[in-house]
Amino acid sequence: MTEFGPASAGLILLGGILSLSIFADAVASRTRLPRISLLVVVGVGVAVVQQLMLESPGARPLAGLGEPLIQVALVMVAFLLGGELTWERLRTTGPLILIVSLSVIGVGALVVGAGLWLLGFPLAVAVSLAAISVATDPAAVHETVHESGDTRLRARLLMAIVAIDDGWGVLAFGLAMALLGWWLSGDGSTALLLAGWELGGAALLGAAVGLPAAWLTGRLRPGEPTQVEAIALILLLAGLADWLGVSALLAAMVAGTLVANLSRHHTRSFNEIEHIEWPFLVFFFVLSGASVDLARLDDALGMTLAYLLLRLGGRYLGGRLAVRLARERQAELPRDIGLALTPQAGVAMGMALLAAERFPQHGPELIAVVVASTVLFEVVGPLLVRRVLR
Repeated sequence: MTEFGPASAGLILLGGILSLSIFADAVASRTRLPRISLLVVVGVGVAVVQQLMLESPGARPLAGLGEPLIQVALVMVAFLLGGELTWERLRTTGPLILIVSLSVIGVGALVVGAGLWLLGFPLAVAVSLAAISVATDPAAVHETVHESGDTRLRARLLMAIVAIDDGWGVLAFGLAMALLGWWLSGDGSTALLLAGWELGGAALLGAAVGLPAAWLTGRLRPGEPTQVEAIALILLLAGLADWLGVSALLAAMVAGTLVANLSRHHTRSFNEIEHIEWPFLVFFFVLSGASVDLARLDDALGMTLAYLLLRLGGRYLGGRLAVRLARERQAELPRDIGLALTPQAGVAMGMALLAAERFPQHGPELIAVVVASTVLFEVVGPLLVRRVLR
């Protein structure tokens, strides 16, 4: 018998996570709980076993393999969501998408930032969390809407909004860091340039990959060649975005939008990605729950509760404002549509890490708040999406 090493442990853990997802599917089919929420709870259970029972808080599940799996899952979701932004759909619902998304994130960020500042938290913490609160988890919303089978305006609107919400999030975070840098140190030019590159570079990368893909799609026969093409697209987008330091989500959305609008047979690539997407999403949701640092939860309990309540309240008020501004489409939109945009995951965690590097004196609290709230929003968020769709 050979030695039990990291490779064996990683393969067994991958198989165990996928096996648990089958159990989660069975439980979800017999209850009203979304399988996404159950997978996040499984991830939290992994964190409890690892950090409390095995007493290894520094270790991370799957070690270096976890980050690529999460990145690939997010890029897949972003590419599929970019495919929702066809010219025909934007022509009919484009103004409504902008009204709802800007109302929800604008009011939400204002409520979070002002509320935390008025409660006495430092300005850097309040502004950072306000910018982080803008990000929405497209994977959770997309999977819940897909699982519901809803094709009404509210469902199509949610799919389109989460396709651009992370773009607003990256822009808001970059501007917030620039303004904080200018306010606290007098120099925000570097942060502003980094934010511009993250957005502009992502658009250029998405076009560089999406335009050849739009030309190639349909020229390959359906089946295995198209599946290879789809996987190549995802891996190229994820790897190049990480290497260039740009937003992988925005690059994938741009590529997906170009393929959907320029290719006559664009559904082939999207269908192939949908066929292989779920195993990667399983890893994403479980590893998101497993990333919580239980030892730091007590240190930022008050801030976490404040952030949770303020973000929920801000999203609800932003949705109410959006329905009022929609005017002739009011009857088709639920007043609590903002609550369907509460899930948050990878982008928010990435922003928290960047903010912690920028403000190291507040780093541990920021990371603890975002990770704890992400786990809760990933569990409760799909339930709220279902409620809004009903």
